[in-house]
Amino acid sequence: MKRDPARLGLAAVFALLALGLSACASPPDLATPAPLRDAPSLGLSADAAAAGMPGAQWWREFGDEQLNTLVEQALASNPSLQIAQARLARAQAGVGLTQAANAPQLTAGIDATRQKFTAKGMIPPPLAGSVNETGTAQLTGSWELDFFGKNRAALAAALGNERAAQADAAAARTLLASTVARSYFQLARLHDLLAVAQAQLAQRTQVLRLVQNRVNAGLDTRLELRQSEATLPDARLQIEILQEQRALLSNALAALTGEPNRPLALYPPAHSAIKNISIPETVPVDLLGRRADIAAARWRVEAASQDTASARSQFYPNVNLVAFAGFSSIGLDRLLGAGSEQWGVGPALRLPLFDGGRLRANLRAKAAELEAAIASYNATVIEAVREVADQLTSIQAVTRQQAEQRAAQDSAEQAYAIATRRYEAGLGNLLQVLAAETAVLGQRRQGVDLTARALDTQVALMRALGGGYLGELPGATAHH
Repeated sequence: MKRDPARLGLAAVFALLALGLSACASPPDLATPAPLRDAPSLGLSADAAAAGMPGAQWWREFGDEQLNTLVEQALASNPSLQIAQARLARAQAGVGLTQAANAPQLTAGIDATRQKFTAKGMIPPPLAGSVNETGTAQLTGSWELDFFGKNRAALAAALGNERAAQADAAAARTLLASTVARSYFQLARLHDLLAVAQAQLAQRTQVLRLVQNRVNAGLDTRLELRQSEATLPDARLQIEILQEQRALLSNALAALTGEPNRPLALYPPAHSAIKNISIPETVPVDLLGRRADIAAARWRVEAASQDTASARSQFYPNVNLVAFAGFSSIGLDRLLGAGSEQWGVGPALRLPLFDGGRLRANLRAKAAELEAAIASYNATVIEAVREVADQLTSIQAVTRQQAEQRAAQDSAEQAYAIATRRYEAGLGNLLQVLAAETAVLGQRRQGVDLTARALDTQVALMRALGGGYLGELPGATAHH
């Protein structure tokens, strides 16, 4: 009875598989990974409203065209974003490399060698001891049959790293936009403080003229005159300090927009013209899907999980289909002649038996990386919830502080006006005027600082809420 060679080949493949499964090294037992923190475990209620979540261009809600221009310039030319994009391109290339492992491989080879054959080996005469050319020209193909999912897991891990790189690029974009906005509002703060300092200088100059007039009229002594003159250098010093800080901050903004050593043509921003933006009242439940850093951490968990699966599959056999076809001859003039053709096809199996513990160590290392990725993700989400809660608390506190500060400033302004009129009428002394003036200027500075802090916390909240990012997560992490 004649046997079918194809059936015999298929039986040989299955026999090799059975042998491999029975003889390959066994993976170690690993501890169950720690759970990922989800919304309920973080205290995020499913009923929490998502109103007030930032849009992709949240900075436009402040209504300042100059700020909009600065942010757009920074996003277009800042090197930090270019670094993030380069990392993304590298991750995408890694996906391509991993995908190639699943595809059939075909190579072409041509070899030509001039050699002397040994006279005392297995080569018979007349070739023994002679010098001849040998040549081979053939195509060789192989295709790894991914029975145990090693390549599929590796591809999933590469895709996870690519998604993480995409999220990292979005996080860098959000960080850059918020840094530009915060720097711009600090520039507005310095401008307003400089206006207060200049008003202080003008006010003290006016008081000095009043004291001089009173000295000339014999109503004050030179002591009051010297006391009044001593206040002017301090006022000019404060102006110089603020001008230096403003110049340094302008340089920082120029660097953020990719134009260092070129002064920005900015008109002084005014806090009064900047709008407040809407904010949520509570930490929204979909925060986990709104922050790029959380998305990046979650995709790294996915990649580490797939890396672990790939490491586990390496304990099982590799099965390849291998084929070749071409020509081989002794004597290059006969390489393409009749009888020089050769071909072959068949399965190839490679299985680990004893490797000194290499595969077990590799699997334990991948499992440890998975644990680290999970811990990093959990730490990221805990910190994210804290950041949002802190900014909401600060915004509410600053609002109350501003109301109290405005009342205190009104009282200080009235007290200063009364002290000045009493001094002009000869019913008070200069020290009372200066003390009242100090209180007024202190309240004005505090008012500027609180206004700047209100804007700064709004920007920080927009960043804490994700800066308009809305990316895809593995599974349903955003709401679990």
